[in-house]
Amino acid sequence: MKKLFLVLSLSMMLILGLVGCSSNEEAAVSNEEVKEEVKAEQVVNLYTDRHYDTDQELFDLFTKETGIKVNVVKAKGDELIERLAREGENTQADLLITADAGRLHRAKSKELLQSVSSETLSKNVPENLRDVDSNWFGLTVRGRVLVYSKDRVDPSDLSTYEDLVNPKWNGKILVRSSSNIYNQSLLASLIEIKGEEEAKKWAKGVVENMAREPKGNDRAQATAVVAGEGDIAIMNTYYVGKMLNSSNPEEVKVAENVGVFFPNQDSEGTHINVSGVGMTKHSKNMENGIKLMEFLSSEKAQKQFAETNYEYPVNSNVEPSELLKSWGKFKAQNINLSRLGELNSQAVKIFNEVGWK
Repeated sequence: MKKLFLVLSLSMMLILGLVGCSSNEEAAVSNEEVKEEVKAEQVVNLYTDRHYDTDQELFDLFTKETGIKVNVVKAKGDELIERLAREGENTQADLLITADAGRLHRAKSKELLQSVSSETLSKNVPENLRDVDSNWFGLTVRGRVLVYSKDRVDPSDLSTYEDLVNPKWNGKILVRSSSNIYNQSLLASLIEIKGEEEAKKWAKGVVENMAREPKGNDRAQATAVVAGEGDIAIMNTYYVGKMLNSSNPEEVKVAENVGVFFPNQDSEGTHINVSGVGMTKHSKNMENGIKLMEFLSSEKAQKQFAETNYEYPVNSNVEPSELLKSWGKFKAQNINLSRLGELNSQAVKIFNEVGWK
């Protein structure tokens, strides 16, 4: 009987042990599944109209440092805004990155973005380079400057945006169309500073002094200057940097034959704008999205933007690239860039009224 009892006891212990092992194994498997699920959620989905290698390198670095994968969808800015509007709450996008405060305001006005509270972003991005309601934050700065022929223009003859209406520049100004958001924001800045009537006089005067009907992008304006079609182009600074460092020798040649002039240095300053980022209203990965926003405003990322994409950093702790420094320091317009979006419709109306095609 004692032997039988001992055998039964040992059998029960063995069965209980096996059950326990099975439960532990199941728990271990369950824990691993949870970990995999958590790991699978470490993503941030980004819509962007920027097409630079620099950006992808920064996204890869962010993933390496945080383990958060950045899924990127690229298209033109207005197309992405319309896509967000169509997708509504079903969108997978967490962040929107696009060029120009006017376009960022457009996304905000369509209620596609939401306010973000971040001490890091508030510290890294100056107040005038972010939305008044924290719906978007600037990431890079570009100046809209005068690019002139070194052969035909003495830079001492250049002064202000307003001077472009001077008869001495008749048939000499090159600029892209009024449908371009960069020009809309430039005019919006003049409405803010000078008032609507003065801004309208300026736009009309520029039209009268154009060398040709507006066409092409900013690079095309510089090319036309060197080809002798006009003497002065209105352009964003970073395009000149990209052309100087292009793999295309013709672009390099063009950029080497033009100079960069920052207008209005004795008055309101040169017009600036940003590429910026906003959190989508229906983001599913808000925490990861904020982490990426903060990373892109960090000194590390800002330095890379400046050095390899020839844009000015928004983070004041980061120096511009040597190329940008070679053009000299400049005074920028002291207005909150949110106003560029708020005044966009007025700018478009003026362009239509004065015949800026």
